[in-house]
Amino acid sequence: MSPVLNPELDLSISRIIKAPRAVVWKAWTDPASFEQWWVPAPSRCKVLELDLRPGGALVTHFSETATSDFMPHMSACFLAVDKLERIVFSNAMIADWRPADVSGMPLMTAIITLKDHPQGTDYSAHVMHKNSADRTLHHDLGFHEGWGTVTAQLAALAERRM
Repeated sequence: MSPVLNPELDLSISRIIKAPRAVVWKAWTDPASFEQWWVPAPSRCKVLELDLRPGGALVTHFSETATSDFMPHMSACFLAVDKLERIVFSNAMIADWRPADVSGMPLMTAIITLKDHPQGTDYSAHVMHKNSADRTLHHDLGFHEGWGTVTAQLAALAERRM
């Protein structure tokens, strides 16, 4: 079950990916695959932790260019992981349900859903914020451009693996 989109608090993006759910799931859950699409190219991603269980950590670093140093990108906690169907994570917590310090960043909980579709996988990301200020900040930071780009990169990776 997905929550109803609240336009004052939530942002979302969806796409039909022309690959089976199992292929899309693997791109999400295999660290080497995840690194290939999680940040907009030409930036690079390094997965430090991808512990796919409730309370598990999602920690990534990114580098803007091939020669620049990696820096922190995301520290989050998985809230739910339903194999081949749903991944829920939040940056309000880090591993083992500990509260996070997200100074200057919008608090969010993301619900990623994968559903069968005649052309492959119906992929959606529903991102919920605690208040309209966080939603507006996330929007203004380029939510649709950034998440749109990485969703396209995820689709390209999954579709190549067909």
